[in-house]
Amino acid sequence: MINNDILVKYAKLAVVIGANVQKGQMVFVNSSTENNVLAREVVKQAYLVGASKVIVNWTDEYVSKYGYINRDIESLSNVPRYIIDKYKDFINSNGCAISISSPIPDLNVDVDPKKLQAGGIATRRALSFYYDHMMASRSQWSIIAAPNKVWAKKVFPNLDETKAMDALWKAILDASRVTADNDPIEEWNKHNEAMLKHNKILNDYRFETLYFKNSLGTDISVKLVDNHIWAGGGELDPRNVLFNPNIPTEENFTMPHKYGVNGKVVATKPLNYQGKLIENFWIEFKDGKVVNYEAKKNKDVLTNLVTFDEGSSYLGEIALISYDSPISNSGILFYNTLFDENASCHMALGRAYVTNVVNGPETSSEELAKIGYNNSMAHSDFMFGSPDLSVMGVTKDGKEVVIFKDGNFVI
Repeated sequence: MINNDILVKYAKLAVVIGANVQKGQMVFVNSSTENNVLAREVVKQAYLVGASKVIVNWTDEYVSKYGYINRDIESLSNVPRYIIDKYKDFINSNGCAISISSPIPDLNVDVDPKKLQAGGIATRRALSFYYDHMMASRSQWSIIAAPNKVWAKKVFPNLDETKAMDALWKAILDASRVTADNDPIEEWNKHNEAMLKHNKILNDYRFETLYFKNSLGTDISVKLVDNHIWAGGGELDPRNVLFNPNIPTEENFTMPHKYGVNGKVVATKPLNYQGKLIENFWIEFKDGKVVNYEAKKNKDVLTNLVTFDEGSSYLGEIALISYDSPISNSGILFYNTLFDENASCHMALGRAYVTNVVNGPETSSEELAKIGYNNSMAHSDFMFGSPDLSVMGVTKDGKEVVIFKDGNFVI
């Protein structure tokens, strides 16, 4: 079991460095019932820094599964008004959000994928105003993680349940820079400073196109939008409050041009989507759009993602992470995007972050579309980094710059 002192450190990190809760601010805590002890400590820490009110949105993946099995598509497509009003009140109250991720891999393997698709689309449509708000960083938000027994056994199948839980807790905390003898807040301040320096290096090059290639079959070019911004680590909300959306994070990411992606990319890690694992898959793009794909396991789930809406068959993010990085070096496959995406270069199908282009949050949807911004109700990262990945950047004046060699940054 996790030591209580460490639990307090972790919860405080989520509140102070993650969401950076401000005095008098309302806080949403989104948590599974599996992680009630951590959620309670997050609530306590939020009040200790001066939160005006903390609201916990409890979820339970088993309860959700029962709903998918026993409800019909019409029912699943109806989002109650009180849920919509709750999220509108959150925005109107200038609140911030802390989410505790705790996936249960393959829980929905026997659920009708059409029902999963219908429920997902309905929620995204009904709460589109909320997702627009959060992806534009108009409020602080942060995601941390906590284990559950099923997830722990998936990651550590050779350990008994108790030891698997202990091992996953250690892996999560190590990746999040939380140890018994350190000050994680100080560690994260240093980490953010290093991430910002790397963002500046990439931004100063003003790359027009990135070229990716490895021995697995990845051979793809990704054009970047004009006036793109590389981001990673901490972000600023409109009041200049610095927050960290993901704990952990190791990525430097920016906005690809919606119609500027050509070639094939081979995934190097499974993707957990709709409670199912898509494994051993590749995707081919032409003029930005997915034109072909294959998966050895759960191809139908990949189809659900690619056909979720018009924008989910285009890219919205490209992220660079050295293969020689803390989470990658752990050798652990987490089966959770929050961690696996920070062990590998990755792309995201679906919506782009408006913060990845100059003046993006203040620009209209119509003007964003003109520069190559991809809008979608989906945003799903998949990993393609490898030990031999090469990345070449080409600037607008035709200068070629080696960004990655043998899987790692060289700039």
